[in-house]
Amino acid sequence: MVLVKSKNLFKQVFEFKETRCTIIADNESAIKAAISSIKSNRKRLERYIRKYPKFLYSLEPVHVDKGPKIAKLMAEASEKADVGPMAAVAGVLADLAVEKMVLKGAEVAVVENGGEAYAVSNMPIDVALLAGDSPLSKQIGFRLENFPVGVATSSGVFSHALSFGDAEAVTVFAENAGLADAVATAVGNLVRGDDYRGAIERGIDKALSIKGVSGVLILYKGMVGKAGQIPRMIKVNAADEASKE
Repeated sequence: MVLVKSKNLFKQVFEFKETRCTIIADNESAIKAAISSIKSNRKRLERYIRKYPKFLYSLEPVHVDKGPKIAKLMAEASEKADVGPMAAVAGVLADLAVEKMVLKGAEVAVVENGGEAYAVSNMPIDVALLAGDSPLSKQIGFRLENFPVGVATSSGVFSHALSFGDAEAVTVFAENAGLADAVATAVGNLVRGDDYRGAIERGIDKALSIKGVSGVLILYKGMVGKAGQIPRMIKVNAADEASKE
């Protein structure tokens, strides 16, 4: 969830099939470019999956020799994290949309896609942590100040996405959203069992072993573990909630 306080930015919520995005930019043409990117890349991916259905169902990395850019980027991210390529789909869609926004001259370009976000900005951007019924959900967030940055959160408890773990939330910060998305899934799969501290440590070790990951935060059974370079944590209040999309 992206929180916006500046009145000088344009914001649009966009839905296309299963994709629901919040798009933020400092010019309207960049918003249109992001929407066009999301539509076209989803269509390219759907065509690719019809030809290679394994790409959709595999829980392990799938190498892509020839295919659209979105499939190649998903395959690369999932290979680094050792998960199936669809674990990176939301993040890669955000990455590609922001790429087009920057080409349109945007100095603030943010796309949040189902909890995964990629941001390039000349000003701080706040994101809130969403973790279902966890006491910290929508109560804390992060102030992003170093760009570009990808952020993704996976949950084994509150999300409809497939996870083999039980973490309330695994939030990963990485060089792009596709990688953050895939790694959040991979880490979330490891966070389970009665040894809560050990589960968190396994998740942290996995995340920080992957090149391109800068930091990770894990909520599990009332415990919080964090490591690496985590953006400054902030408190989310009612005023912030009113500004979200």
